[in-house]
Amino acid sequence: MASIKKYLVGGAVRDTLLQRKNVDQDWVLTGATADDLLTQGYQQVGQSFAVFLHPKTSDEHALAVNVSGISHPDTTIEEDLARRDLTINAMAQDENGHVIDPFAGQQDLHDKIIRHVSAASFRQDPIRLLRTARFAARYHGIGFSIASSTLQLMTTMVDEGDLDKWVAERVWAEFAKALAGQNTAIFIQVLQDCGALSKIMPEVSKLFGVPQSASSHPEIDTGIHSLLVLSQAEKLSANIDVRFAALLHDLGKGSTPPEHWPKHPGHEARGVQLVKAACNRLKPPNQCIELAQLAASFHTHVHRLFQLTAEDVLSLLEQSDAFRRRDRFEAFLLVCKADSRGRYGYEDERYPQQSALLNWLIHLEQHDYSDIYLKLSGLDIKQHIHQRRLSGIEALIAQHGMA
Repeated sequence: MASIKKYLVGGAVRDTLLQRKNVDQDWVLTGATADDLLTQGYQQVGQSFAVFLHPKTSDEHALAVNVSGISHPDTTIEEDLARRDLTINAMAQDENGHVIDPFAGQQDLHDKIIRHVSAASFRQDPIRLLRTARFAARYHGIGFSIASSTLQLMTTMVDEGDLDKWVAERVWAEFAKALAGQNTAIFIQVLQDCGALSKIMPEVSKLFGVPQSASSHPEIDTGIHSLLVLSQAEKLSANIDVRFAALLHDLGKGSTPPEHWPKHPGHEARGVQLVKAACNRLKPPNQCIELAQLAASFHTHVHRLFQLTAEDVLSLLEQSDAFRRRDRFEAFLLVCKADSRGRYGYEDERYPQQSALLNWLIHLEQHDYSDIYLKLSGLDIKQHIHQRRLSGIEALIAQHGMA
């Protein structure tokens, strides 16, 4: 049996060199076969691309794979690195701490460039296009950008159909990671720039270039507004449901007939249908779908809260299921707040609608309805509770001084 050599690879090496925290450690072994590792007590997980758990540490180890996708004891670490996506991910560190860097990943780290290793290796998996967009977002804050040659390759991949048969589960996994990170708007912008967004979420892509009224939206472009709202949502919540809903809240504006521009009458109802279409394709978790539909349908109601009648306010609370699902309602209000602030010049604007609605909801929840339940049954209970809540909102509106 050849001498087995062990290398730390990928993100752990990259982030160590960047002096950033990395909790994942991926190891590659050369000079070994699967049988060699099983003999030494490693446990195999997976078949087509075997990963082995170390018998003592349970760390994941993979056998080096050559450019043909074959694992062989003679495969070198350099051959394994040649199959990776980006130069900054195609580095390894041996057990003595020496960095193996055949594709100048360290130089690209220094220059803050995100560059593909080779067109052939990059195109082995179209999901690498989304990973590159995600890295652009992750490292945007420290000045990284995508190499022009890599962005051109990504555009070529889209044009030549590499993304035409994407798998929803894999794409959503990349979206979820991006939404949970920082600068998610950069992730979306990169996908828009290379054309991938029109394949994955055409409903969002169509927002770019659609105008809004400059008096209420100084940024004018609806696509830019959606990215600004996403960035505000990122400041307000780490919840990916909130961030996802922020991105999708105005989808209806992408289907407004141009003769109505810059106004968008009825965009809320159209938006709900487009959210459904986008989610049917991308298949996010149910909580993401529900909040996105809620935001598309009712965000303008919340903006106009202080012009609504008591009946309108109660209808908003009931249709959004606020009395039973307060956590989701609070998340919905965060999306509305992000929408209000996602405009040039409004980034720090107060949003009293949020606190007013929450306070009113809490006040109504504290009402005693026991007499209704004791005296009535069926639909009569529902109608009387509705009427009592309506009276409560009328009183609250009077206290607030609303018209």
